[in-house]
Amino acid sequence: MDSILSKAGGFLFAQKASNFSDSLVNDANAFSSSISEGTSRFISRLQGKVQTPLPELLQKHQIPEGLFPKNVLKYEFDETTGQLAVVLPFPCEVRFKDDSVVRYDQRVTGVLSTGVLKNIEGMKTKILMMWSKVVSVTMDKPEATKVVFISSINKSRPRDAYILLRDGIEVDDF
Repeated sequence: MDSILSKAGGFLFAQKASNFSDSLVNDANAFSSSISEGTSRFISRLQGKVQTPLPELLQKHQIPEGLFPKNVLKYEFDETTGQLAVVLPFPCEVRFKDDSVVRYDQRVTGVLSTGVLKNIEGMKTKILMMWSKVVSVTMDKPEATKVVFISSINKSRPRDAYILLRDGIEVDDF
């Protein structure tokens, strides 16, 4: 009986030790990755690379420069993956020239490529008096005269409504 309990105890100890070491390895990898990202940002700053203003970044990717409110605090963009994170001072909404309304959470993320902002988190638009989560914003091809908001209902809107930067009006919650 003692032999069985000893083997079971040894097995459980080995399992716990294995899980603990896996956890340590994962933590070390995450730490190393975060140091690497921080180092590359630091080196970019040392080399004199200045961050492009968000409206210019959007325009470079053929997205209307006024898609985000004027009061953006900062943004991060990874050129290799296209990952974009935009930080606002508070959840807010903007009424655009065409009377469309878009609501933004304090942090909006997505993947930016030419003519497309996809995998969006933190953006909603009002369609037929209801808020609908926006998952993608694309430009119609080939004319690029319309901005298409992809949500539960796709909605095309005139591109020129999203050219001017507008102030976001603070809302209680996203």
